[in-house]
Amino acid sequence: QVQLVESGGGLVQAGGSLRLSCTASGRTFSSIAMGWFRQAPGKEREFVASISWSGQGTYYADSVKGRFTISRDNAKNTVYLQMNTLKPEDTAVYYCAASSAVFVPITIDDYRDWGQGTQVTVSS
Repeated sequence: QVQLVESGGGLVQAGGSLRLSCTASGRTFSSIAMGWFRQAPGKEREFVASISWSGQGTYYADSVKGRFTISRDNAKNTVYLQMNTLKPEDTAVYYCAASSAVFVPITIDDYRDWGQGTQVTVSS
């Protein structure tokens, strides 16, 4: 089992940037794939981005491709989500999640452990 703690959320104007962090404990971080999901009010949780255990494989939702970047620092047990050119429709609670998959997982069912979430609000 992996314990995950997100940070870095907040309020930002449209066009601005934020960097989310997620720190893991409880299992060898370098052996697990990581992902970011988000959930807006009244909507289902959706995939945002994921990264393989090595960091060499990444995958993005079309809605964030070219604006968001996922990365990881295995020495710090941390995964990041750099969010640029933010839009009001990016407003949501953002969750990081851990997966034992050997590929780059993109569905909720691929992930077993979840953080508590961090709120991102983008004003227009």
